[in-house]
Amino acid sequence: MSRLLRWVTHHRLAVALIGAIVAALGLWSFASLQIDAIPDITGVQVQINTQVPALAPEEIERLVTLPLERAMGGQPGLDQTRSLTKTGLSQVTLLYKDGTDQLRARQLVTERLAAVRDQLPAGSTPQLAPITTGLGEIYYYELEWRRPPAGMSPQQQLMALYEAQEYTVRPMLRSVAGVADVNSNGGLELQFVVEPDPRWLMLHGVTAAELAEAVGRNVENAGGGVVSRGSERFTVRTDARVMDATQIGSIPVKFAGGVLPLQVRDLADVVIGAAPRQGAATQNGRETVLGTVMMLVGQNSRQVALPVEDALPGVRAALPRGMVIDRQYSRADLVDRTIHTVERNLGEGALLVALVLLVVMGNWRAALIVAFVIPLAFLVTVSGMHAIGLSGNLMSLSALDFGLIVDGAIVVVENSLRLLAARRRDKGEDLTAEERRETVARAARTVARPTCFGIAIIALVYVPVLSLGGVEGKLFQPMAQAVMLAIVAGIAWTFTIVPALSAWLLRAPSRDHGDGNATGVIGYAQRGYAPLLERALAHPLLLVLAALALLGGTALAFRSLGSQFTPQLDEGAITAMVYRPVGLSLEQSLAIEQRTERAIRRAFPQVTHTFSRIGTSEVATDPMPPNENDLYVFYTPEKNWPQREGKPRTKQELIAGIERVARGVYAGQNFDFAQPIEMRFNEMLEGVRADVSVKLYGDDYDVLERAAARAKAILERLPGTEGVEFETAGRPKTIVVELDRAALLRLGLGTQEVNRAITDAIAGAEVGFIPHDAARHAIVIRMNEALRADPAAILALPLRVGEDGMVPLSRVARLRQTRMVEPILHDNGSRRAALMVNLSTSDLEGYVTRARRDRRQGGAAARLSRRVRRAISPARGGAAPPRDRGARRARADLRAGLCRAR
Repeated sequence: MSRLLRWVTHHRLAVALIGAIVAALGLWSFASLQIDAIPDITGVQVQINTQVPALAPEEIERLVTLPLERAMGGQPGLDQTRSLTKTGLSQVTLLYKDGTDQLRARQLVTERLAAVRDQLPAGSTPQLAPITTGLGEIYYYELEWRRPPAGMSPQQQLMALYEAQEYTVRPMLRSVAGVADVNSNGGLELQFVVEPDPRWLMLHGVTAAELAEAVGRNVENAGGGVVSRGSERFTVRTDARVMDATQIGSIPVKFAGGVLPLQVRDLADVVIGAAPRQGAATQNGRETVLGTVMMLVGQNSRQVALPVEDALPGVRAALPRGMVIDRQYSRADLVDRTIHTVERNLGEGALLVALVLLVVMGNWRAALIVAFVIPLAFLVTVSGMHAIGLSGNLMSLSALDFGLIVDGAIVVVENSLRLLAARRRDKGEDLTAEERRETVARAARTVARPTCFGIAIIALVYVPVLSLGGVEGKLFQPMAQAVMLAIVAGIAWTFTIVPALSAWLLRAPSRDHGDGNATGVIGYAQRGYAPLLERALAHPLLLVLAALALLGGTALAFRSLGSQFTPQLDEGAITAMVYRPVGLSLEQSLAIEQRTERAIRRAFPQVTHTFSRIGTSEVATDPMPPNENDLYVFYTPEKNWPQREGKPRTKQELIAGIERVARGVYAGQNFDFAQPIEMRFNEMLEGVRADVSVKLYGDDYDVLERAAARAKAILERLPGTEGVEFETAGRPKTIVVELDRAALLRLGLGTQEVNRAITDAIAGAEVGFIPHDAARHAIVIRMNEALRADPAAILALPLRVGEDGMVPLSRVARLRQTRMVEPILHDNGSRRAALMVNLSTSDLEGYVTRARRDRRQGGAAARLSRRVRRAISPARGGAAPPRDRGARRARADLRAGLCRAR
């Protein structure tokens, strides 16, 4: 240390040059630093989406979800499994421990899928979701018609929007670096639909399956290979593919004794229709097509969102005339606002520290030297963050404490001033440059050990944070790493640049520095502190008792403070999870959502725009039933809101107003409000979009729903509860085709004939496609919507008996209406039900503690636990029911306290 200090005080220009080089490197690192709003807390996960057409949720659970969960178990690093099963879809999400290689995990899943694929129902197509994270949705845009062509119907407009999205916009945006995939909501997929009439099928002796086979055999081209004729070479192919609805209608189905064969048009209407859809999208109350850009794992959201924005002009040029694409949400805006706030706070903090130094130290040269450490230490910190791959975000940059960084520099400069003043007094005249250098080096050497030791103790406080794992580690480790880098940088500059500048710029004060005769703020502080110190030393016992009393009071006050995982970041947007009655059709839900958005825009001028995603998107990363949707509301800065009586003046008042207006449109819709990133945080932590989740496990949903209803009633009475909602409220209706097996036996029919009739006529059978430029339009056999919903038409479907016989479905089956559980949710292979609890208090931990304490102290929650144990326990003296394992799991979970919060 002595050699270093002698060298830096004697080679000021070399030290300045080194400082300039380090600062230049820091500026380059700052320009190259990845900038984000918050750290991505998503762990390694792989999602398997399996489309299962025409099966009910319980069938899909038994035939697809459970086999996939069993096949995926036991993988290295696998930590947790979640699944969702709904009509037409099985989704299995595999969560891995930290440090698991993402690509290796996907490879293992792919290998196991190959082994289990043959066990799945015919037509099932398990696919891996894009390689993105839970916070990977970084950009939303919408396609709409600004000026639709004359004569184009609303249905045709939605079909054109869908084709532009699928075959123009998605391929262009997928080519942007860092984009994993582009998801779609809304629009209509054009299909050529053959709509058979059961009466005409019966009249002409043709089943729906036979019609599908006939169409499928006559819509494709074939190749004849290559032939040679003399010296020339030819390729042979047929030109048999149908290209429009008229050609489909002319396909022969059955040859009889007539002049012309029976054709498709004799049995069905051939129309240009749309595929049944599971989702839709709206923007400002208009139906539209919404696109979602998903970011690759490991990429920076801002550095991906900005190139996507830059690609939009090229996309606009490729769209049909009159169609436009507009941005709805970009993560880059939030990042820019966050970093602007951080930059302002850091700048104001640095200036404040410099002013305080000037006032307190009373020497402008000394204050300037100490303040000079702030930008240098910050640039070194940025260089270290860039080197270790740490992004600049709200957690890493906001944690920097400039007062902590300059502590060592203050000690060195103050000691230098003290020794310079003492040596000048002893000499009786000004010091030479060599004497100043020696004095400064001795001053820094004297305080080096205690200064480094004291700051090292402060740095060690952050070491335990580095040991955190999971979500906590991903969120708080960047803060600890940035602070420790800043502390090390401050120490490095304290014993290099500070002694060099002190030896060059400092002059010995005219009076002893720190002799008790100081002027200014320090003088007043010394004169006020000295009497207090004398009295304290005269009464040590009283001082200790007062300190202990203060410590006890502080401990009591600390226990009453609220606590939560992280402070809430204002993202400048509102997200509402909207829940409507179970079983509501997509069309009705869409109409309600459009009216709701228009009412919100009329009532609140500060709302700039809204959009929503209803139901399930093309890539089912976040599947929802048609009665649920995510509503996004964007608004101007609060300082620009109209300050009129009766108008909301804060964000909370705006949320309350939105809910009030929406319920005025349709009273049956409920809302859970959050923010875009906050909503994803909640869902990633526990798979539920709420502040606190209450999960119950078991095999019998009747028991789980009764227990959840009782828990809901208790939590609603608990102070701090804003709202409690069932994750899935109610059960949608289903129509069951019940077979008369005796009748089937008498007629010599198998169940396959009935299943085929139901699948082809109601679910639809794709038998071919018609290409049009880059698009592919499927040819589908499916009854029209009116007949599909008509029980009489379903029962009139013809079944083939023997070679020539025909009977209607009503001869061997009847229809029964019931309710089914949908969706079916699993955690680690066990069925679960959940409550979503949103809080009106920031004390999340205190809320959960109160709920658990009420149970332990024999309160209502304990009584609920006892009632549920009795409800799911087997009858005394009788045999245990076959679902006893799930009952034991439910009882264990209830005894654990019901509430699980992160």
